[in-house]
Amino acid sequence: MSAARAIGLMLGLAADGALGNPRRRPPVTAFRRLASVPAAPAPASVRSVVAGLGVTAAAVAVGVVAERAGRGRPVIQAATTAVTTWAVVGAAGLATQGTELARDLEEGRLEPARGTLSELDTRVADSLGMIGLSRAAVETLAENTSEVVVAPLLWGALAGVPGLLASRMISVLRQTARGTGRHHWAVERIDELIHLIPTRAAAALTVLAAPVVGGSAGGAWRAWRRDTIAHPSPNAGRVEAAFAGALEIRVGGRTVYPHGVVELPVLGVGRNPDAGHVTRAVELSRVVGWLAGATSVVVAVTVGLRHRKS
Repeated sequence: MSAARAIGLMLGLAADGALGNPRRRPPVTAFRRLASVPAAPAPASVRSVVAGLGVTAAAVAVGVVAERAGRGRPVIQAATTAVTTWAVVGAAGLATQGTELARDLEEGRLEPARGTLSELDTRVADSLGMIGLSRAAVETLAENTSEVVVAPLLWGALAGVPGLLASRMISVLRQTARGTGRHHWAVERIDELIHLIPTRAAAALTVLAAPVVGGSAGGAWRAWRRDTIAHPSPNAGRVEAAFAGALEIRVGGRTVYPHGVVELPVLGVGRNPDAGHVTRAVELSRVVGWLAGATSVVVAVTVGLRHRKS
């Protein structure tokens, strides 16, 4: 069964690359609508969060049923894992939007760049100039590489279809909550727990991937280990710091969100990023995604072997 799960993950990742991940892909759009937390007075907002968590629990329950249906049936398990992986992993879409961002920045088209950035991140982009947009693009590419590529693949390897669904649904629920300017402690804590290992795995894979795009593995390692100590979140900033170190640039600092201004620690050393660094960040994201796919296969096979021994 470990082999079937590993094959399903690879098939789903290949389907994401071959078919792409357009902005209106039905599964992702459905997740976002179901997990939506509208801007509402506190009591209504709390009810919306509870509803979103309920939808997430229901999706995980469906995943558990699908996983059990595949026990002893490798073809079914591989197929359900592949379809779910395709539905939740966003590597192709991230690369497409990152490439659009880099192209618009290279051509000096700031308004389209702000629009694309707003689709990926909840920060306020209206007043960002070339440097600010480039910095935000690198940060967003790094964070999304962890959230929509590495995390689903690792949880899929560890827990199969339920892991894939839980990882993606919680991320969407957290993003929609932040998009309204509200931070819900339950969603934030669950999200932090789910991404505790994937963010560190993504940072480690970034260190390995850095030389492939002409980056600095040592710089990625040092920025990851040094600069994230001051970050207020146990997860946020890990991959961003690794990306900054790999590209030998600085990110972080003053960031404006709908709920207010946040002063984040500066991550990395070197120059301010530009459009060229955004292009390299897209390539780095791709390589990290490939490495995450290979890692998920190893993890799935290892988990399967341990279950057999027990």
